[in-house]
Amino acid sequence: MVKSNASTVAQYLAELPADQRAEIEAVRDVVLANLPDGYVEMMDWGLVVYAVPLEVSGPTYNKKPLLYVALSAQKRYFSLYLTTVMEEFEESFRARWAATGKKLDMGKACVRFKRASDLALDVVGDEVARLSVPEFLDWHAASRARAAARAR
Repeated sequence: MVKSNASTVAQYLAELPADQRAEIEAVRDVVLANLPDGYVEMMDWGLVVYAVPLEVSGPTYNKKPLLYVALSAQKRYFSLYLTTVMEEFEESFRARWAATGKKLDMGKACVRFKRASDLALDVVGDEVARLSVPEFLDWHAASRARAAARAR
């Protein structure tokens, strides 16, 4: 599955073959165990997302809740999107991951994996727990301001 039309996380999980569902659920458990209060689990972009509700963040440029973490099953691998591993947090994330001895397959903020056991789940948990909702909102605003300044 690359993109799901499921409207709930339960529907999304039910659509997955049992082996894929088990891998996604193992990572989901880590995310939920470490997710600070105030984020909500929902479906958006065809992914399981953990986001700041619009009632908390206020209007966004795309009228969608601010994505903090996301999880999805692709055809041949899984993706874990950690928005905070960009910019100032990336170096620390990569260093903590390297210290575990596990191979990191990462794009900009997307960690790709074939099995939950491929992940440094303690590092994932720490990253998920990194920012409370107010801290994430401040980080997001500062990131957008930096991007706007670079575009000038």
